[in-house]
Amino acid sequence: MGFAARVCGKEADLIKLDIINEVVSRTGITKTKAEMAVETVFESMKRALGRSERIELRGFGIFNVRPRKTGIGRNPRTGAEVAIPPGKAVRFKPGKELQALE
Repeated sequence: MGFAARVCGKEADLIKLDIINEVVSRTGITKTKAEMAVETVFESMKRALGRSERIELRGFGIFNVRPRKTGIGRNPRTGAEVAIPPGKAVRFKPGKELQALE
């Protein structure tokens, strides 16, 4: 099936298992080793972003952490104003090859 799995005639969202299965089919390694490899990549990315490091994947894009400003939001149920504390947000900027997708 590859990355574009079909469910009820619609394309489903890509999940981690789809990536693991793609690694298995393209490399021929065991599913256990493919799962370990994919998990290692994601954990490395999480740790780097946790340290506010920039991740650049040539041909794919750049992940970085940016400060998020304080703000005022609204509780959708009650309409009451809620203070939003400052924080950090992960941002993704797609690379040229990824932007060229239609």
